[in-house]
Amino acid sequence: MKSKNNKIGSTNWQVITGGPSTGKTTVINLLAKKGYKTTIEHARHYIDTMRDEGETVEAMRNNKRKFQLGVLDMQIEQEAEIQPKDLVFLDRAIPDALAYYQFLGLDYDKKLLDAVKNTSYKNIFILDRLPFTKDYARTEDEEDQKKIHQLIIDVYESLGFPMVFVPVLPPKERLEFILKYI
Repeated sequence: MKSKNNKIGSTNWQVITGGPSTGKTTVINLLAKKGYKTTIEHARHYIDTMRDEGETVEAMRNNKRKFQLGVLDMQIEQEAEIQPKDLVFLDRAIPDALAYYQFLGLDYDKKLLDAVKNTSYKNIFILDRLPFTKDYARTEDEEDQKKIHQLIIDVYESLGFPMVFVPVLPPKERLEFILKYI
């Protein structure tokens, strides 16, 4: 996707992103503890919601398009509720879905493309990869983690958003590094 976003900087939203197992949620939790407004990661929330309804992670992941659209719907709804002037840290954002669609070999949905056209973020913080850890919600392996991470970088780069690469540091130092850019 090679379109420049014409709304860059029209929000005060900060995106914390990167491939699986990069420490996004840890950073988001530290930001919340410091009193910053944060959001949740919707893939995990979607998985937890569907598990509560009796669906298995395997069944969800086998229907890739339904899963991606479910997560996208949650992300769109969440971002629609945030005021542009609010300083908020997002645990992933709508354009992350572009990377996952590419990774999964899915054609983009019109809903996704329309949502991406309407996005605006002040900064995209790309967290460098940490040692890979697997849990109930992660079905990727380490090679997949690397691919997804690079696809996320490529997507935000193609959209022209300002990116800040956050090195591997102890969690509190990562937080301090990020806060220097807001």
